[in-house]
Amino acid sequence: MAKLRKLGRRTDHRDAMLRNQVTSLLKNGKITTTVTRAKETKRMAEKMITLAKRGDLHARRQVLAYVYDETVVKNLFDEIAPKYAERNGGYTRILKMGPRRGDAAEMGILELV
Repeated sequence: MAKLRKLGRRTDHRDAMLRNQVTSLLKNGKITTTVTRAKETKRMAEKMITLAKRGDLHARRQVLAYVYDETVVKNLFDEIAPKYAERNGGYTRILKMGPRRGDAAEMGILELV
């Protein structure tokens, strides 16, 4: 089992935050967040895209159990996944932006390639 970053949150809060970030990433194509959160979000987003590439009913239900918005899931299966049909992983990238002004946390942009 892979090591999970705790991100200074309780388990339920962390899970909800990551689900929200994955949903926002798939909806908008990119999000701005801290680099450590982006790395955790990237792991889950890539799993969702890989499931969507399978394209069967079971995969759709697994994605629906994680992603909050049904329209995002429909978009993921109909438009995003076919775009990555020839690609084996590496569907997202993290671009570093430098430190945040308030607390100097390293910020980055997580976007779909």
